[in-house]
Amino acid sequence: MSTTTQTIELQTNAKAYRAGDPRTATMESTDHINRPSSADDEVHSHLQPNYTTAIPDGGYGWTVIASCSIMTFWYNGLSGSWGVIQTALLSTSLTNTPTATITFVGSLYLCLSVALGIFGVRLISYLGARWTSTLGVALLGVGEVGASFSTGSIGGLFSTCSLVVGAGCCLIYTISNSVPPQYFSRRLGLANGLVKGGGGIGATVLSIGLQALIDRVGTSWMFRVLGLATLLTGLPAAWLVKERQPFSKRKLIDLSLFGSVPFSALFVSSALGTFALFIPPFFLPLFAQSAGRSAQTGAALVAGFNACTTIGRTLAGPLCDRAGPTNTFLLTMSLNALSMLAIWPVAGGNLGVLILFAILNGVANGAFFVVLPTAVAKVAGPGREAVAMSVNTTGWMVGYLLGTPIAGILLQASGGADGENTDVQMYRPAIFYAGGVALLSAASVLVARLSLAKDLKMKV
Repeated sequence: MSTTTQTIELQTNAKAYRAGDPRTATMESTDHINRPSSADDEVHSHLQPNYTTAIPDGGYGWTVIASCSIMTFWYNGLSGSWGVIQTALLSTSLTNTPTATITFVGSLYLCLSVALGIFGVRLISYLGARWTSTLGVALLGVGEVGASFSTGSIGGLFSTCSLVVGAGCCLIYTISNSVPPQYFSRRLGLANGLVKGGGGIGATVLSIGLQALIDRVGTSWMFRVLGLATLLTGLPAAWLVKERQPFSKRKLIDLSLFGSVPFSALFVSSALGTFALFIPPFFLPLFAQSAGRSAQTGAALVAGFNACTTIGRTLAGPLCDRAGPTNTFLLTMSLNALSMLAIWPVAGGNLGVLILFAILNGVANGAFFVVLPTAVAKVAGPGREAVAMSVNTTGWMVGYLLGTPIAGILLQASGGADGENTDVQMYRPAIFYAGGVALLSAASVLVARLSLAKDLKMKV
């Protein structure tokens, strides 16, 4: 290609970027409301000279999507089935341990998986996506195997299942959010949906599979089988991940992002939303047990919930591309709040109502993890997707760390100590707490939506 042709192409793409061309991952004619106009030069300074080359929307990107989906299968599979694991621990090796303490083991590794996101992006810039992915999978698998020798020790579980697993999950999650936007623009929602859909499938399969392993070989061997399976399938997938453009080493945190009202509102919304996201999968098995159901029924209920997260993750991607990610995010968080406030509190021992709640909340829960990265990438603009998402997910750490333990403390304060001796009515304070913060999260999305465009019919 001649120099003249290259110059024309770069000028054309730069004009398209400033005009909000969807091929460059900005919204149509809304660049002026995505961020302050004074930040335009700064944004361009972060772009590498060849970044304006058209994003392929495919190619090797499909291999990256498949690999990220496999890694997310194991990462999300563990978080989605933690309710099954904690129920087993409470009824076997840790019978005298408070529910809130066991819940804290799971919430701490979730917290670490997002709290270190900004450092994960920096690690990618030095090691590359392939080695960062490999390290993440290795830590996840080794941590799970280590947890198998600590099922009777709370301290051991915190060291292995919280710290080591949390560090591994952080790297996997950072990769799955940061690399796909380099390959996809118009179909970014679809790409994110496929990646996160793998996590939904993992949560569904492992909810049933881990309960079967616990019944057959016990909790310790369940952890060993899980860890070995993660390493055997995850490491080859990690080796296939590679970035299209090298990650910038210039900035670890870009505070100028908060100059954008939509980004700030999305940040607040996701930070609040994470307080409630894992309360249903963590507590549904205990809730079912309190309603007189078996452990297998509780596991099946969580599996159904996770299956619906897969549906939510799968449908949310194309819906983002068609209706706009911010519109879809508003719908997602509204459904999440309403299902917890209007359905779960009246479920009681009625399995049918509980299943309805699991379906609706599961769909909304799964959609969250697809819609938010897509919305953040669109608002941040080209070249800042990875840093923007890492900053956003860092805001989740308080909700991930304290969200489910607060629900556990509320359960204990209302008189519930364990699943067998707890009346389902004692769950109401925890349920209304979850629904309340979910409603505040939806209100914050509405602020972001209206700051982008007052016309509610507009695709944003």
